[in-house]
Amino acid sequence: MKTVLVSVCSAAVLALAGAASAQDVSFNLTATSDYVWRGVSQSDENFAIQGGADFESGIFYAGAWASSVDFGDDTDAEIDFYLGVAPSAGGFDWDFGVTHYMYAGDPDGSDYDFTEASAAVSRAIGAATYGLKLAYSPDFFGAEDDATYLEANFAVEPAPKWSVSGAVGQQWVDSGADYLGWNLGATYALNDVFGLDLRYHDTGRHEWGDIFDSRVVVSLTAGF
Repeated sequence: MKTVLVSVCSAAVLALAGAASAQDVSFNLTATSDYVWRGVSQSDENFAIQGGADFESGIFYAGAWASSVDFGDDTDAEIDFYLGVAPSAGGFDWDFGVTHYMYAGDPDGSDYDFTEASAAVSRAIGAATYGLKLAYSPDFFGAEDDATYLEANFAVEPAPKWSVSGAVGQQWVDSGADYLGWNLGATYALNDVFGLDLRYHDTGRHEWGDIFDSRVVVSLTAGF
């Protein structure tokens, strides 16, 4: 699932590919060995194809993103639409946005579609950037329950073309389906367009099934 803030992997690749102008349209395509969102496989531990488009004008942004998914039913794809504002103030970068998640081919009564609002803040200190993110949905994926997600993340560029990043996040759902997830990985900019990411994901809920297990994911992303 694509959040209002670009996923850690894609954000690192796009940052290395080049900064956006004051008003810009950009596109991204990704081939990944496993689509993992908040530590959980969304493609049943299989290969996925993803792509999106983003528009930025000053502090405002909007975009759309899609990925193949596999939930063991007729659901074929996830499609996200998002918009928000990303101002800078007090030495911090802020991001306030809303994302709507849609699922093509989802079974009747699945209640997969949901909307999530988020607020994030980050600050660069030397070569590293540290951030916090809070997200809330009144009707979360697959359940008529409130859900809250809190994440701490970081990214650092230790050398030209290299970025190391990671995140730890806690997902709370009113139904009690709470869990902790985390990731750590490195991205290498192959050139001005392509980036390669190697990332370890895990959760604290292996007993909930294979999609919650630890895994290493390789992704190739193009940003243009």
